[in-house]
Amino acid sequence: MTTKKNLVKMALMSVATAATMMFTACNNSDDIPTAPKTQTAGDGQQKSLKMPQACSKTVLVYMAGRNNLSTILSKDLREIKEGSKRIGENDNLLVFVRRCNIDTEPWLARIKNGVVTDSVSLSDMGVRSSDGENRASDPEVMEGVMNYAYKHYPAQNGNYGLVLWGHGSGWLIKDEVKRANSRAFGVDTGASKETANGRWINVPAMAGVLKSLVHLKYIMFDCCNMMCLENLYELRSVADYVIGSPAEISNDGAPYDQIMPDLFGEGQFYTNVITKYYKSVDVMLPLTAVKMSEMDNVAQATREAMQAVKAKIGEGYADMTGIIHYYYTGTDSAMLAKYRLFYDAGDFMQRHAPKEVYQQWKQTLDKAVVDHRNASVWDTDKGWSFGYKDFAVTDEKMHGVSMFVEQDPKMGDYAKYNEDVKQLAWYKATQS
Repeated sequence: MTTKKNLVKMALMSVATAATMMFTACNNSDDIPTAPKTQTAGDGQQKSLKMPQACSKTVLVYMAGRNNLSTILSKDLREIKEGSKRIGENDNLLVFVRRCNIDTEPWLARIKNGVVTDSVSLSDMGVRSSDGENRASDPEVMEGVMNYAYKHYPAQNGNYGLVLWGHGSGWLIKDEVKRANSRAFGVDTGASKETANGRWINVPAMAGVLKSLVHLKYIMFDCCNMMCLENLYELRSVADYVIGSPAEISNDGAPYDQIMPDLFGEGQFYTNVITKYYKSVDVMLPLTAVKMSEMDNVAQATREAMQAVKAKIGEGYADMTGIIHYYYTGTDSAMLAKYRLFYDAGDFMQRHAPKEVYQQWKQTLDKAVVDHRNASVWDTDKGWSFGYKDFAVTDEKMHGVSMFVEQDPKMGDYAKYNEDVKQLAWYKATQS
């Protein structure tokens, strides 16, 4: 998620609104308990979540909100409560919450018919991180919470869903000041303060966590820039589908009150999810659903296509002028080329691969991208009107997924990016 600067809404934002958000940043204003109520058994020990028989479907919304999204978390919790009134009687909706409140432990709760039916704190789940910070982005915490949730609410026939809510930065890897960390999802500040600086979990580490758990029917990323081929390839064995955006998204995120029944749906449930999400943001966000069993084929097709691209280009780096890209890493108001990242994979292939190679590659990609919605503009924390002027969006150019393309290491941070991407399985499958 990103700082909200929607073009339509920007003119309506006032100084008073900004001030109100500043002073309520760490206030838990929703009526969902900030920590679970203590329930004791006869021996005085606190109870854990109930252990019912296997339900029809189980969906966990994992909310990494101990950062500058803390206030937004409360709004989405209320939407989740409302949406829970429309799910099946034998379905289970679980929410894990880590928010900006130094006095509150993270907690896991079951929500049914608009109310919390039972809940448990992180410590009573028996989950601890080795550094004692208990960040939502810590692999130990993530694995402990998810294992507990799916174990205590098992679903029939592998009907498990996972929504990852928070900040996202695609496959990017960043060295933090205090310790070397990889970033991609769920920054946790480790303190009660509204910033986006802290510890992240990268997608390879996340994939390692998810491989140890139940197989998922889907993962929905309600965070920025996660629908890149690098991420999708890492996660290809842990879920049937992945849903999200290749671009930045606004703080408001998904309309949970509307899509909750669809997150428990059957068949082409992903179409309903992205259609309602798309309409809720006034068609100003590209959204994509990918079938993960096709990702090995996409990697093989990309490897062959890249060989043809390199043969065509020869020495040097591909000219990316005019190609759709979904994010700038820099804050320079000039929005220089050295800051561009997350290029549309198909727009790149269409420009640089021989025509017949591109067509074969696209046929493979189309089997993986089972549904998508295009957008001509979307919310960004850089400001669309002055920053994103270097490409045009058409249905022919936009393919719904991004891909990193190596550039001159003398330009911006590309020396780092060109090396960091080599740590990913996607690079090994398509480039090495």
